[in-house]
Amino acid sequence: MRRRIEGLIFLVLFGLTIPVANWLASNVGTFCVPNGPCLIWVAPGLMTASGVLMIGIALVLRDLVQRRLGVSLAAGAVLAGAAISAFLAPPALVIASAVAFLVSEFADLAVYTSLARRQFVAAVLASGLVGLVVDSILFLWLAYGSLEFLAGQIVGKTLMIVVSMPFVMWLSCRDERLRLRQPEAPFAAMPRKALFRARHRVQACPGVIFL
Repeated sequence: MRRRIEGLIFLVLFGLTIPVANWLASNVGTFCVPNGPCLIWVAPGLMTASGVLMIGIALVLRDLVQRRLGVSLAAGAVLAGAAISAFLAPPALVIASAVAFLVSEFADLAVYTSLARRQFVAAVLASGLVGLVVDSILFLWLAYGSLEFLAGQIVGKTLMIVVSMPFVMWLSCRDERLRLRQPEAPFAAMPRKALFRARHRVQACPGVIFL
C-alpha cells in the first residue's frame, strides 16, 4: 500500500511538471523576452528559459513512478505527458515540445530500466543525464533549427537533477531498510550477490527516518 500511495504522488507530481514548466516559461525569470520565454541565469554568462528547470525534475519523477508503479504505468505516463505537452505548448512549438518530451522520457526509461536492478541512484542519475541531452537537442533543433542555446538548457536541467539526488539517495536507503518491494527489482527475486550488496547498503545508510 505504501508503495502505491507514494507512486501515485510521484505520478501526480510528474504530470504537474508540464503545466508548471509552461507557467514558469511565461511568467518567471530575470527578464522576459517579448513574445518569448522568461530567462534565468544558470551559470555565469549563461541563461536559459526558466521552464527547463522542470524538465530535469520530470526526468527524476518518471524514474520514481517506475520504481513504485512499474514500467508499464511509467510508459503510459510518458505518453500522457507528451499529449499534455502538445496541448499546452504554443502553436509554433507543439511538435517540438511533444516530440522532445516523448523521445527524451523514453530514452530515460530505457537507460533507467537497464541499470535500476544494479544501482538505483546511479540509474536515476545516468538516465536523467541522457534524457536531458536528448530533450535539449531535439527541442532546440525542431523549434528553432539551431543548437545555439544548448549549453544553457543542459546546465539548467542538470542542476535540477543534481538538486534532486539527496532525496533519491534518501529514498533508496529507506526502501532498503524497510525492504520495500519494487516492481522492477523485488528483494525476493535478487541474485544472492545482489541481495548481499543491497543488505550492505542498508548498513551504510545510517540515520534514515522510518515513515
